[in-house]
Amino acid sequence: MKKTIILTIAGTAFSFNMSTNDYNSYMNDLMPDNKIGPAHNLVMRTIESTQKEDLKTVLETSPSAALQIAGLLNQEFAPSIEISVKK
Repeated sequence: MKKTIILTIAGTAFSFNMSTNDYNSYMNDLMPDNKIGPAHNLVMRTIESTQKEDLKTVLETSPSAALQIAGLLNQEFAPSIEISVKK
């Protein structure tokens, strides 16, 4: 599955091209003591190539931006579904 997700960040629309592989890689890379690196990698791997430099500027000026962006990308790409156990 592939999906283009557009986020408005600091007044600018950024396009991210997410795939199942991107999502799975991010989830597999997350560790209790390592969240920033995988978030940064996901964001930079999926951003539209023409917008990389603009996004780098945003990431440099806001230390939490990568985590916020990665969280929104994951919510949009793989939304929660209702699951229950039937007894």
